[in-house]
Amino acid sequence: MTTAISRRDRRVSPVFLGIVAVMAVAGWAVWTDFAASPGIAVFLFVTAAWVVSLCLHEYAHARTALHSGDITIGAKGYLTLNPLKYTHALLSIVLPIIFVIMGGIGLPGGAVFIERHRIRGRVRHSLISAAGPLTNVVFALVCTAPFWLDALDGVPAAFRYALAFLALLQVSAAILNFLPVPGLDGYGVLEPWLSYEVRRKVEPYAPYGLLFVFALLWVPEVNRVFFDVIYGLTGGLGVGEVESYCGRNLFQFWQGTNPLCALP
Repeated sequence: MTTAISRRDRRVSPVFLGIVAVMAVAGWAVWTDFAASPGIAVFLFVTAAWVVSLCLHEYAHARTALHSGDITIGAKGYLTLNPLKYTHALLSIVLPIIFVIMGGIGLPGGAVFIERHRIRGRVRHSLISAAGPLTNVVFALVCTAPFWLDALDGVPAAFRYALAFLALLQVSAAILNFLPVPGLDGYGVLEPWLSYEVRRKVEPYAPYGLLFVFALLWVPEVNRVFFDVIYGLTGGLGVGEVESYCGRNLFQFWQGTNPLCALP
């Protein structure tokens, strides 16, 4: 399908480039132990990398929608990777960062506004919804590559812990996004295959789906099962639970460093 998108609509935003620069500098500071407080450097590195992943998540939705028929995507600024262009910057960026700071959970962001009536075919609708969380899956694989490739020789402990925690965030975001709950991407994958009657009955509940999931995660039993699944997946990728914990401990530097996570 041919799409006419101007160069300006495709130009990467300076805002996004600035976030990438913060991630790179903070990552360098963690690697070289340049910062006086490694926790602050880990905090900046993980936060910036998390925002980058959120931007790529929304970009994946937008890019897939563009090639599926919604040619209005470019004019809305979604292809510039600028988080300020999202329909709900608060939901897409601010709240996910707050939830990471509070509890170490990769809260799904959202959203880019896609004109679904321009898109034909249930498969395309499902792919648009799946594209975002699949980006989190790819990001998790990249973060854990040194672990499952057994290439950790020479990697400083602080950087290893930061990658482990960042991988945990990506895995949790992918799991949450793929839940078949109205308002989340998992339901978006299923929705085109449901009958009109079912979709109409479910639609009023979509704005509350994320709140429902968040409330469930505060139930200790549910929270324990949820993190057991996450640790099982990250463990399968070579990341130990202690490494993820220490990454979170360094990230939340204001709470003090656990002796278990003391750096050499």
